[in-house]
Amino acid sequence: MSDAARPPALSGAGMVSSSHPAVSLAGARVLADGGNAVDATLAMASMCWLTLPGQCGIGGDAFAVVREPDGRVWTVNGSGFGPDGGTPDFYAEQGFSSIPLDGPLAVAVPGAPAALAVLHRNGATRELPALWAQAARIAEKGVPCSARTAGDVGTALTAIGDDAGLSAVYTSGGGAARVGHRLVQPDLAATIRLLAHDPAGFYRGSFGERAISALRAGGAPFSGDEWAAGAALDIEPALTGRYAGATVHQTPLPTPGWMVLHQAALCDGVVGFQRWLSSAAIDRLARAARLSFADRLELCGSDNAGAAYVLGQERVAMQRRDLDDRIEVRGPISVGAGDTTSTVAVDADGRAVSFIHSLAFTFGAKFTVPGTGVVLNNRLARGAYLLPGHPNEVAPRRKPLHTLNAWIVTDDRGGLLHVGNTPGGDGQVQWNMQLLSHILDHGLDPAEAVAAPRFTVFPGSDADVIGAADELRIEDSVPVTVREELAQWGHRVTVQPRRGAGGSAQLISLDDRGILSGAADPRQEGVALGVD
Repeated sequence: MSDAARPPALSGAGMVSSSHPAVSLAGARVLADGGNAVDATLAMASMCWLTLPGQCGIGGDAFAVVREPDGRVWTVNGSGFGPDGGTPDFYAEQGFSSIPLDGPLAVAVPGAPAALAVLHRNGATRELPALWAQAARIAEKGVPCSARTAGDVGTALTAIGDDAGLSAVYTSGGGAARVGHRLVQPDLAATIRLLAHDPAGFYRGSFGERAISALRAGGAPFSGDEWAAGAALDIEPALTGRYAGATVHQTPLPTPGWMVLHQAALCDGVVGFQRWLSSAAIDRLARAARLSFADRLELCGSDNAGAAYVLGQERVAMQRRDLDDRIEVRGPISVGAGDTTSTVAVDADGRAVSFIHSLAFTFGAKFTVPGTGVVLNNRLARGAYLLPGHPNEVAPRRKPLHTLNAWIVTDDRGGLLHVGNTPGGDGQVQWNMQLLSHILDHGLDPAEAVAAPRFTVFPGSDADVIGAADELRIEDSVPVTVREELAQWGHRVTVQPRRGAGGSAQLISLDDRGILSGAADPRQEGVALGVD
C-alpha cells in the first residue's frame, strides 16, 4: 500500500450506520469480533430483510461502492433483466400504457443474491453461513413488527392479501400485522440458510425453476434463460467526478450515480460560495437537479452512452452558462418515491462500504416465490418505459433504469474522507448531492448533514407517472423568507413538514486524526454505532 493512500490510524475497530438499530448492532458485532467492513455489510443486509421487509429483500436489487485500505475503489451492480418475452409488442397487445406495478408482470430478475455473492467473494473474511446465521435464526423465531413495517403493510394490505406468502406473514385474522406482532418466517429462514451456502442457487436448480414457474403462471413472459443469466456478475470500476476539491466515487449504470456527478459538475464552485441553505444555494441545486432529470428522460437508458455524453465537458460548460443566466428547463417528467434502505460501514483498516438495496416500491411486486418466503421486486415496472424509441424502452436483456446509487468520497491521494447514501426513490440523487454540499462546501459534521432541511424537485423521471406538474418541495425548517424568495424566482414551492421530505441518510466521516464520526437520519429510526 502506498503512503499516499494510507489512511490515518483509526482510533477504534470501526463504525456502522443503518436505518434500524438491530441492523446497526449486527454490523457492529461483526466489526467487534474482528470482521471487516464487507463482513459487516453482509451481516447488516441479511438483518434488513427481517427488520425492513417492505424496503428490501432477497428478491430485490443491491449495489455497493467499496474503498480498500490501499485506496482502490470498486463497485458491485446487482440488477437484473426483464423477461426475454417482454417486448414492446407483448405489452401493447395487452393494452398497457405502462407496465403494471403489482404482480408477476412487474418483476425483473433480482440482482441482490448475485451482488452479495460478488461482494463476499471479493472482500469478505468470514463465511456467509456464519454471517447470515443470526438472520436465519430470527426469521425462524420471528421478529417483532416495527411501526415502519406496520405502516408499510397498511399501505399495501389489499395486494398483500392477494398473495399467500405475504398474507401468511403480515396479516392476522384478516387484518394487518400490528406493532409488536411477531413475524415468523420459517420459509425465509430456510432460504437464507440455503443461499448462504450457494447464492448462485437462486438462479438455477429447484429454486430458479420454482420462481420461473410461478412467474409464468401469472402471465410474465420469462424464458428462464434470463433468470439464469442473473448469476453472471463481477466487480466494476466506479464512476468518478470532482466536487469541492475531492473525488466522488459513484455506482455506474444502470444506476443514476452519473446524475449526482452531473449535478456536482453544475454546482461546483458556485454553491460553496453561497450561504448555507440560502435561496441562491437552493435555487442552483434545484435547477441543476431539473436539468439532470430532463437529460435522463430524453437521453439516458440503462445501457447506452447518454450518461457519458451528458457528463462531457462541453455540455456541462453549456449547461453551467444556462444556469448562470437562469435559463429554465422544464419538461414532461415525473418523480416517485420508493422503498429502499441502505447501510455504511468503515473498519479499522480504513476499508469502507456504501451499500444500498431495494424491492423498488413497498413490498415490490407484492408477489412471493411459493414456499420460499422471497418477495420479488417490481423494478421492471418502475424503470422500463413503454415509450416507442426511448433509450430505456422495455426490451429483452435490457436492464430497467434504477433509482439506487451509493457513494464514497476520497482526497487527492485516495485517502478516505466520507462514505454515505440515502434511500428515497428519485429523491436519492438530489439528497446525495445536498449531503455532498453540506460536508464539502460547508463543513457540516455527519449529524448536522443528515438532519439538515431537505428539498426535492418534483417531478423526476419515473416510468409510471410521467407528466405531473413540477414543484419544489421544501421542509418547513427552511426559513419562510428563503421560501418566499424562491417563489419570486419562479419555483412552485410546496411546503412539507419538518423532516417530512423522506429519505434515511447514512454518513460516516474520517478526519485527519483518524477519528470516525457518523450519524443516521432522524427521519427514520436508525443509529450509527462505533466499535472500539
